[in-house]
Amino acid sequence: MADYEEKMKKTLESLEVEYGTIRAGRANPHVLDKIKVDYYGTPTGMQGVANITVPDPRTLMITPWEAKMVKDIEKALMASDLGLTPNNDGKSVIIHFPELTEDRRKDLAKDIKKKGEAAKVAVRNIRRDANDASKKQLKAGEISEDQQKDEETKIQKATDKYIAEIDKAIELKTKEIMTV
Repeated sequence: MADYEEKMKKTLESLEVEYGTIRAGRANPHVLDKIKVDYYGTPTGMQGVANITVPDPRTLMITPWEAKMVKDIEKALMASDLGLTPNNDGKSVIIHFPELTEDRRKDLAKDIKKKGEAAKVAVRNIRRDANDASKKQLKAGEISEDQQKDEETKIQKATDKYIAEIDKAIELKTKEIMTV
């Protein structure tokens, strides 16, 4: 049971990390988490090659540890699917976050909901696996019918708890995106 609940918890944490990378019109260094920069032939995360600061609510400043990395960082940002244009001042890369349009906000809200639904499906699949495991234990004679029913009840309670937390995460992120 504990293993399955841990899997559900990791599903929720994964969703929250994914939501952190969705830009909401405000500068957030986590939008760069998935971007890899070629650092001497090795794909490296942005935090591994540069200092990322937020000088104002709509600007990110990426200052590489090595000056020659500016071009590589700019190239990685251009190749990413962020839809942002980086500006290079020679020492650092600056990204300005434009105000999100109403259509873009609605698209992001749909994306948030889709990712939340995928997380719910993952939690339900974990529930199914846990129920199957308890049924196998019952067939093997390792547990009684009452113990198996108790396991199913515990599994269902954990599922309901994580589904509710996912719903709350969807609601919070959608609210954040839709706030002008």
